[in-house]
Amino acid sequence: MRERELYMDFYLQGLALGLAYVAPIGMQNLFVINSALTQPRWRALLTALIVIFFDITLAMACFFGIGLIMQKYAAVQMAMLFIGGLVVAYIGWGLLKSKVSALADIKQMLGLGQTVWQACVVTWFNAQAVIDGTMLLGAFKATMNHAQSLHFLFGVISASCLWFVTLAMVVSLAGSLITPRTLNLINKICGTVIIIYDIKLFWHFAEMV
Repeated sequence: MRERELYMDFYLQGLALGLAYVAPIGMQNLFVINSALTQPRWRALLTALIVIFFDITLAMACFFGIGLIMQKYAAVQMAMLFIGGLVVAYIGWGLLKSKVSALADIKQMLGLGQTVWQACVVTWFNAQAVIDGTMLLGAFKATMNHAQSLHFLFGVISASCLWFVTLAMVVSLAGSLITPRTLNLINKICGTVIIIYDIKLFWHFAEMV
């Protein structure tokens, strides 16, 4: 019983850390929020699940040290920064120039392939986030044995599932109260924040050149 309680403690630590890591507004959250506002509820949930998949793969990669590889091979990090910067700029610019003139324009779906690609980019193509995640999760992993670390990692994964599904559903339910004018404002704000993130990516790239 004591061992089970101990493992639950490590699971809850991972859950708390995972929520603290994904909850702050970043490109993933902005992507899910915009999807929940502009697409049917089932598609917003599907988008959240796709983001969860990439977030879990990133968490596992960081947990097992992929950031150390990126630190060792600067060319890999530079390629991710450059390619990611271009795609993130495309996403941000698309939001800035988008204009919804009627409620009928709101529920339009992106192609599934486009959704998968953009979810991959906002999750994986931020080299600094990969390195930071590796340092953060790696530091916790270093203090645990194998069984403890697996329970901790499962907590982190659970946090990702809980957060993105809840975010998509809450925003989608509230979306019925959103007018085209409000949605245009939200798109502009999201686009501006994403462009700021993009400038940060290219700034890191420029520092490495």
